[in-house]
Amino acid sequence: MSGTLTERLLDALPQTQCTRCGYPDCAGYAAALAEGSAAIDRCPPGGADGVRRLAALLDRDERPLNPDCGSEGPRTLAVIDEAWCIGCTRCLEVCPTDAILGFHKRMHTVIEAHCTGCELCVPVCPVDCIALEVVTPGLSGWAAWSQTQADDARRRYTARQRRVAPPESDEQPVAGVSRPAAIDALPAANSSTAATDARKRRIVEEALARARAARAPRADAP
Repeated sequence: MSGTLTERLLDALPQTQCTRCGYPDCAGYAAALAEGSAAIDRCPPGGADGVRRLAALLDRDERPLNPDCGSEGPRTLAVIDEAWCIGCTRCLEVCPTDAILGFHKRMHTVIEAHCTGCELCVPVCPVDCIALEVVTPGLSGWAAWSQTQADDARRRYTARQRRVAPPESDEQPVAGVSRPAAIDALPAANSSTAATDARKRRIVEEALARARAARAPRADAP
């Protein structure tokens, strides 16, 4: 088997990027496994079969999934109730595979083929318009998820990471200007960021107000 131990461990993970293992992504978990700082029982999407794969690669004894990380279950698909979507884009910001299509103040929808069922979009939705639907009843772990799907999810996650990564600075030191002096100029940029964050909060608050107003007649209906 070719590749480093970390690469082989990463290949054995389902690539849902759900973070339930406690690491920021599957690669982070694989690296921790390789260095011996992580247990093999922390990946609910991989299930018992996933634990067996990791145990074999690390020559460790198999063990049940850690309930603190969640339980093995069928694969789910995120579904957006487009009638209640306010277009806040929060779900777009957390989707690891860019499986959600939408624009600011426009309803969003999920591209089924790209959704890993990671569930990360559910808690960030301010109007609770995202639900999870079971798409593999009776099947869980790797029985509900193919290697082809895992490979595709991994490619999409890698592409997204490249897309959202901050651009490398091309700035060169200016003769006669010390680094502390350059750092002194940062508050102006930070104030711009703060203004942008405030504008985003205001937009979301306005959208929430519209959603509450729209819900009120329905709540009063007999």
